[in-house]
Amino acid sequence: MWVLSLIATFCLLFVWTEAADTAHNKVVCVYDSRSFARESQGKMILADLEPALTFCTHLVYGYAGIQPDTYRMVPLNENLDTDKGHALYRHVAAFNKKYPGLKVLLSVGGGVDAEDKDKYNLLLESPEARTKFINSAVLLTKQYGFDGLDVAWEFPENKPKKIRGTVGSIWHGFKKLFKTTPVDENAEMHREGYTAFIRELKQAFRPEKLILTATVLPNVNSTIYYDVPAIINNLDYVHLEGFDYYTPERNPSEADYTAPLYEAYERTPGNNINHLTQYWLTNGAPGSKIVLGVATFGRTWKMTSGSNIAGVPPLEEMDGAGEEGPYSKTPGLLSYPEVCAKLINPDNKKGLQPHLRKVLDPSKRFGTYAYRVPNDDGEGGLWVSYEDPDSAGDKANYVRAKGLGGVAIVDLSLDDFRGSCTGDKYPILRAAKYRL
Repeated sequence: MWVLSLIATFCLLFVWTEAADTAHNKVVCVYDSRSFARESQGKMILADLEPALTFCTHLVYGYAGIQPDTYRMVPLNENLDTDKGHALYRHVAAFNKKYPGLKVLLSVGGGVDAEDKDKYNLLLESPEARTKFINSAVLLTKQYGFDGLDVAWEFPENKPKKIRGTVGSIWHGFKKLFKTTPVDENAEMHREGYTAFIRELKQAFRPEKLILTATVLPNVNSTIYYDVPAIINNLDYVHLEGFDYYTPERNPSEADYTAPLYEAYERTPGNNINHLTQYWLTNGAPGSKIVLGVATFGRTWKMTSGSNIAGVPPLEEMDGAGEEGPYSKTPGLLSYPEVCAKLINPDNKKGLQPHLRKVLDPSKRFGTYAYRVPNDDGEGGLWVSYEDPDSAGDKANYVRAKGLGGVAIVDLSLDDFRGSCTGDKYPILRAAKYRL
């Protein structure tokens, strides 16, 4: 009898240990197909994608969209996505057969479906529109062999927050008692519609054994749109994209950390990952269902002669977005290898001129930044808050400490997938994976 008891105890210990070890093991890799259309070194084809897949537990293909007049889920680029052209839907979904254990999901929305964005809220208001979307989503997902769907819903973003000291925050709070301007006058209706939508979508997916996940996009207020207790049991997990709290598009004259783990001194409360995570945890989301989104890029601003020449954030008197990178081609955004190429480093003392001076984060709470002060004519200044392997590792440590489900790398095409910085491909993905 004591032998059976010992065996039972060992089995329970094994199960408990295995559960503890796998509670934070998800590595969700997001592939934004727009990278397929980039030029030169920025172009990512499927052969470039494959070396990452041995590190990934899930691959999310972005993106599908919504047809405004029918509310059907449709490919955003038929020539790229479907069998009429490059058939990336089918080729990407087939990775689930080539890499055992890899789950491949299609994502809808993602902040890139720009045609008539009101359709996302209008769909939630109508049971008939929801049914049309759900039927088409099941059909499209199964047609191309995806394992499930990620709902990266395009809710209205909250208004940009200004950098305020303690006195400014108190005064702003006082003013809000008398006047508020909501970003969505029908927010309660849309919250209830989204809850019904997720429930109905899960009911349709369950017989097909399809995975259903949700992505909370940057600057979407979870307290307004997500009834966590009502939706969490119908979702396999949730991606919380904890970045882009400050961007040059939203905050052209002010620059600050774009993806801090915690609230920095004298900042407006809420612009940090821990605040977002705690909302979901305290409202009933199991930690194992929360996946933290980690960016692979930086946001850049032009520094002026009136900016803080020490480079220490927050900075005011900025002059909008920094110039676009040679590969990403987006003003105010640099991929990790584009940032890396501009830094002073031991292998290239001057970096890619004009160089940037990197500032580490010994506290491991706020992130990495780099800057270059303007010249005597007030030109050439640049400040960038960005993710690098060290800060990505810090976020993986946070995931472990909080007992969260894992990390989502957003996205692979802006990581150093060619290994141009140090010779290692996908350094941000690797750092996050190894620190989980």
